[in-house]
Amino acid sequence: MRKSGFPPVIDKNTEILILGSLPSDMSIVKGEYYANPQNQFWRIIFTIYNNGVPVGDYKIKIDLLLKNKIGLWDVLTEANRPGSLDSNIKEEVLNDFSGLFIDYPKIRLMAFNGDKAFNLYPKKRAGLPQKELVKLPSSSSANTSKNVLMKVKEWQVALK
Repeated sequence: MRKSGFPPVIDKNTEILILGSLPSDMSIVKGEYYANPQNQFWRIIFTIYNNGVPVGDYKIKIDLLLKNKIGLWDVLTEANRPGSLDSNIKEEVLNDFSGLFIDYPKIRLMAFNGDKAFNLYPKKRAGLPQKELVKLPSSSSANTSKNVLMKVKEWQVALK
């Protein structure tokens, strides 16, 4: 039931950091961010940055993000969570954002993939540099309040 996240996908040019809450069970098994094909994350990214052309190879997906100065991480480094639903997260431990901002000072925008990630992030934590924060509609297929085209439009405005 205790689950751990991944290291950040990031490089020295990263300006935008997309943050989820914690990888899904399928992502943990595959060792890849957003590995569940039902999650709309990669479809959104391909629509915005790759003319809608899907890519299967994970390394190429990551290269596409980094080429566009986008990194990936999660707000949590670990938590108890039966299954993959954010609503089941308990006893969470935050990632070290202070250290991340020291190592990657070009980060200017923190884009949160959904409500849970946004609400978990310590917005007024002492010692954290001020960054622009934006809450995006969750790319999870469990988020049915907006269709994928609506999500793409909101993500595109925030990330461009």
